[in-house]
Formats: sequence, C-alpha cells, structure tokens
Amino acid sequence: MSSEKNKVLLEAINEILGTETQQIVEKYGELTLEINKDKIVSVMRVLKEADQFLFTQLTDISVVDYLTYGQADWQTQKASSQGFSRAVTQSETVDASASERRFAVVYQLLSVTYNVRLRVKVYLESDLPRLSTVSEIWPVADWYERESFDLFGILFEDHPDLRRLLTDYGFIGHPFRKDFPLEGYVEVRYDPEKGRVVNEPVSIEPRTLVPRVIRQDDWVHSSKPLSEQTDA
Repeated sequence: MSSEKNKVLLEAINEILGTETQQIVEKYGELTLEINKDKIVSVMRVLKEADQFLFTQLTDISVVDYLTYGQADWQTQKASSQGFSRAVTQSETVDASASERRFAVVYQLLSVTYNVRLRVKVYLESDLPRLSTVSEIWPVADWYERESFDLFGILFEDHPDLRRLLTDYGFIGHPFRKDFPLEGYVEVRYDPEKGRVVNEPVSIEPRTLVPRVIRQDDWVHSSKPLSEQTDA
C-alpha cells in the first residue's frame, strides 16, 4: 500500500520530471525512479534543489551486475552423504559485451525536510560503462564513485580524482564483476631479491570446490546417543 508521502512524491515527480523519467516503481514502501544516463546530472540537481523534493542527502551509491541474473549454478538439486549437487556443472559462459543493461548504478536519496526516501536507478551497457559524476551536487559521492569504479569498473566522467579506493594500485580488473575469475589475475608476494612486493600472474589452477558432507543417514533422526552411533 502506498503511503501518503510516496503519493505526494510521485505526483511531484510526474509534474516536474515527467519527461525526464523512464519508469517509476513502488516496492516495499519505497519509490524507485529509473532515468536515462544522459539525464543523471540534470535530474539529480532538481531532486536536491527543488522545493518539492529537497533530497539534500545522498546516503549511498551501489552497483548491480546483472550479467548472470537468473542463472543458478549454486542452487542445490539434491544432497546425500556424498555431498551436494551445486556447482558440479556450471552454466555456459555469458557474452559480457552483448548486454545493454548489464550494470545498474543505484543512488539512495533522503529528504530530511519531508522525511522521505527515493531510490534512483540508471542502467549502463556492458562495454565501457560511463556515467557523469554527481560529486558536484553531493560531495559525499566522491568516495562512493571511487568505490564503484574500483570494484565494478564504472567510469564517472568529470570526477575530480577517480582512483582505486580499496584494491592495490597494481590490481588488474574489477573484482565485483560477475565475470571476474575467483582466483583473480595476479598474486602479490614479497621478493627477497628485489626487496619489495611484486605482482605476478596468478599460479592457482581454476577449479570448482564442491562442499561435501560425511555422515550416516541415521545420524539426523537417530534416537541413539552419539557414543553408540558408528562413525562414517
């Protein structure tokens, strides 16, 4: 059920930003506004400065990678004393360059004046995802955008200092992308001959780890004390 605050907010969005929006959805008591990436700066400035909105606080920026959305490699089909069935066979590799809506950059806004929240979502293509920075509107976006660049590879144009934030400067790739290999691309070790830390190609062989359970079937529902039950 839509709250009165969301109804007022929805009316204001339709009246002021009607032609700038692509979709508005309400779930779990919160509105999600989807806009085109080319409108990000103009829409965000209105949401912050217009008297009908006054979203003066940007509380978070997150990124979603939809590359393998809907696939379930780790869904358990069956379990026995020999182990689980998940990830034994993996889905076919998805073509990362084929998706025009692979990444979603999600902004969480808060209006203290009206005590209401708004989620703004922008979809980006897989090949070289670019989006204008909002750090001039909300200075706190500076590090949020650096984190999104570091972990997902989102390029925020006109950002004042778009460097990596969490990984090392010599790190290769973006580790939160769904197509980033579990073992990574490089490994770090200390080289005593050079007297410094060096980056080298990863030496771990790719493999699938399947969790296993060793037990007897009567352990779960057995009325015998553990001391009387035989080991597997």
